[in-house]
Amino acid sequence: MENNNPDTEKTSKYNDLEKMSTSTLLHNINKEDKTVPESVEKELPAIEKLVDAIVPKMESGGRLFYIGAGTSGRLGVLDASECPPTFGVSDELVIGLIAGGDIALRNAVENAEDDTNQAWKDLQKFQVSEKDVVVGIAASGTTPYVIGGIKDARAKGIVTGCVTCSSGSPLAAASEFPIEVVTGPEFVTGSTRMKAGTAQKLVLNMISTSVMIKLGRVKGNKMVDMQLSNKKLVGRGTRMIMEELNVDEAEAARLLETYKSVRNVLAKYES
Repeated sequence: MENNNPDTEKTSKYNDLEKMSTSTLLHNINKEDKTVPESVEKELPAIEKLVDAIVPKMESGGRLFYIGAGTSGRLGVLDASECPPTFGVSDELVIGLIAGGDIALRNAVENAEDDTNQAWKDLQKFQVSEKDVVVGIAASGTTPYVIGGIKDARAKGIVTGCVTCSSGSPLAAASEFPIEVVTGPEFVTGSTRMKAGTAQKLVLNMISTSVMIKLGRVKGNKMVDMQLSNKKLVGRGTRMIMEELNVDEAEAARLLETYKSVRNVLAKYES
């Protein structure tokens, strides 16, 4: 049954926040934050189902789309944007869409999340198809932009999932593979950038990382396909080669410069 009173909107267990000392504020926020991983743990079976639905689609040339509004949309865009540098994949493989467009990453766009048709319009710009997977992200599970997009995608035969922080939400009901991490009332009532946002970040990390590992983008425990876009990452890549091939730093750096990626070096010398 759909829940018209989202868990994320329930009144905080704390009151008179403005009267609390800094120490009390921080301890109480931290106390609430500690409950988030336990809430995520309860949804591991649901997360597993979604990951196992995404992998074969991407193995067959499909893509993963995140759709969301506000904080949820920003978290989706963030997770998508971190896949290319971390795993060396195309920036067209995992795509984050936010209600209101890229300007909404920094500024609130009035009424952007209230249009039930806009998400599908945004998805169509990428020629979304049955090869792909669409995951809706909404803390309350009631965001029209996200629900509309998921309903439209599912009606077109596209695999759909969601990440929400309320139980029995319309978004979960619309999704084929719902993930409902119920984090309860926020420390500041309704401020879902807090516990709900943390839970969504954890789940999105799990989804994208697990998918990329299963697609072969990690070797052992190393990001062998990471983009070498700065000195820190070149240093990390050099250390990986030193450990894997048992060579000194100068030789590892030379190999990395020659073959341009950790994977290429290891493929050349471990074959």
